[in-house]
Amino acid sequence: MDLHLTGKRALVSASSGGIGLAIARSLAREGARVVVNGRTAERVEQALTTIRHEVPDADLTPLAADLGTRDGVGTAIGAIPEVDILVNNLGIYQPKPFVDIPDEDWFHFFEVNVLSGIRLSRHYLPGMLARNWGRIIFISSESGVATPPEMIHYGMTKTAQLAIARGLAELTAGTAVTVNSVLPGPTRSEGVEQFIKDNADAQGKTPVEIERDFFTTLRPNSLIKRFASVDEVAAMVTYVSSPLASATNGSALRVEGGVVRSIL
Repeated sequence: MDLHLTGKRALVSASSGGIGLAIARSLAREGARVVVNGRTAERVEQALTTIRHEVPDADLTPLAADLGTRDGVGTAIGAIPEVDILVNNLGIYQPKPFVDIPDEDWFHFFEVNVLSGIRLSRHYLPGMLARNWGRIIFISSESGVATPPEMIHYGMTKTAQLAIARGLAELTAGTAVTVNSVLPGPTRSEGVEQFIKDNADAQGKTPVEIERDFFTTLRPNSLIKRFASVDEVAAMVTYVSSPLASATNGSALRVEGGVVRSIL
């Protein structure tokens, strides 16, 4: 299917690995001009090499900047003043008992997971509205609607993203600009791979057993009973980025394997 993305300029925050890398690769495969972002030039260069290995003619721009900071966002908008597609993918997580989460962690999680997308959207949205075309996508999480007790501070930021995306969508009424959220569930990213390996080593189990235990105890509601792949998430994001998704605006789109039981 031709998603009509050829020539569209896309910025994917935190796209040097995991879900972000998969999104950047998928957009590049569809002909978009993709800005690949990571905190270090080395990580970004590795991501460019990975994408070009699969998409030799990819049109890629490196952006080494920590978009979880005000200065990093300043660097980004200075280097890339306009984009057609903004994917707010940057996010951090950490399981931690609620009573052990200090104020500093709450502020840090909010700045990285929430303010990064706010700052980027605040800059790029006006240009999209002026040109009457654009896409802003927040990579939220099923944790935004089903707060995980083992990392409430993370869940809070994902809920905040849903509210921000919906509010921004209201500002696009009557235009060809859309703002949506995509909600991945448990996904086999680099961090999850390490989580599986560490637990397998610690418990003397195989990775297959650890994955089965995870969906038996921590995410028993999952309908697919496995971790989603990063490419499955990227496929949804790429479609929502395209002109074909023009009637999808202000939506929270799930790629969470059926973990969330509510209909809406």
